[in-house]
Amino acid sequence: MNAPLQEKIGQNMLLKMAMLVIILAGIRAAAEIIVPFLLASFLAIVLNPLVTMLMKRGIRRSVAISLVIVAILIVITLLVAMLASSVNEFSNLYPEIRATLEQKLGVVQHLAATVHINISAESLAARLDPNSLMNVATMVLTQFSGAMTNFVLLILTVVFMLFEVRHLPYKLRNALVNPQIRIAGMHKALKGVTHYLALKTLISLVTGVAVWLTLLLLGVKFALLWGVVAFVLNFIPNIGPIIAGIPPLIQALVLNSVYDAALVAALFTAIHMVFGNILEPRVMGRGLGMSTLVVFLSLIFWGWLLGPVGMLLSVPLTSVCKILMETTPGGSKLAILLSDGRPVKKTG
Repeated sequence: MNAPLQEKIGQNMLLKMAMLVIILAGIRAAAEIIVPFLLASFLAIVLNPLVTMLMKRGIRRSVAISLVIVAILIVITLLVAMLASSVNEFSNLYPEIRATLEQKLGVVQHLAATVHINISAESLAARLDPNSLMNVATMVLTQFSGAMTNFVLLILTVVFMLFEVRHLPYKLRNALVNPQIRIAGMHKALKGVTHYLALKTLISLVTGVAVWLTLLLLGVKFALLWGVVAFVLNFIPNIGPIIAGIPPLIQALVLNSVYDAALVAALFTAIHMVFGNILEPRVMGRGLGMSTLVVFLSLIFWGWLLGPVGMLLSVPLTSVCKILMETTPGGSKLAILLSDGRPVKKTG
C-alpha cells in the first residue's frame, strides 16, 4: 500500500514542477507585456497614498489624481532635460576624457614595466573607453525606460488603476470563492508592499539627492546622472548601492585625482552604512519578514525572469507571493521557508 502511495505523491510533485516550469516559461515569453503592467501596478501603489492624502483635504478623486500625475510628469520632464544636458556635456568633453585616460594609463604601463608586466596603454584605453563607461552607467536607465516604451499607455494605465482602487473591495467580495480569507491576505500583501515601496522610494530619493549634492561639492562631473543612477539602483537590494558607486569612482580616478576617488568611495560607503544599514532597517522595522538569503535569491530569480525591472521589484514581488502563500493550505509551509525565521508573537 505504501509503494503506490509514494508513487502517487512523486507523480503529483513532478506534475506540479512541470506546471511551474510551463508557467515561468510563459511569464518570461510574455515579459514585454507583463513588465509594463507590473510597473504601472507598483506606480499606482506608490501614488495612491498621495491621492488619498489630497482627498482627505476635500479634493475630489479625479482632481487629486490629475494633480499627482501632472506633478510626476513635471518631475520626469525636468529629470530628462537635465540628463540630456549631462549627455551633451559628455559628448563635448569626450576627446579630453579620452586623452586624459590614455595619459593615466601610460603611467600605469610604466609602473607595470618596473615589475616586468607588459601592459599596452592603447589596448587598455580601448577597453576602458569612457564612452562605454557612460553606456554601462546609463544601461539601467535605458532598459528601465525601455519597459516604458509607450509612456502614454503606462500613465493611462496608472490613472485607470487609481480610479479603480475604490471599486476593488466590492469586486473581490463578489468574485472570490472564500472572500474573507482571500481579501484579508490581499489586504495584508497590499499594505506591506505599499509600506515598503513608499519608504523605499523616500529613502532612495534622499540617497539620490545626497549623492548628487555631494558629488557636486566634490567637483565630480555628471553628478546629476550619478544621483539618478543611485536613486534607481537603490531599489535593488544588497548589490544595487555597490553597483551605483563604481562608475563615479572610476570617473573620479580618470578625470580628477586619487584623493577625489577616495572621497567618492568614502561617500558611497558612508551613504550605504547610514541609509542601508542604520536608517532603512530602523524605519522599516522587520520590513516584509523575508530572510536575507531569500532577498538575494529573489533578486537573481526575478532579474532572470523579467530583466532589470524584475530586479528593481524583486522584494515586493516576492513579498506578495509569500503573503498570498500564507493564505493557502498548500503554500503556508513554503511561506515559512521564505520568512526570516523569527517566531511569531502570540497574543492572548
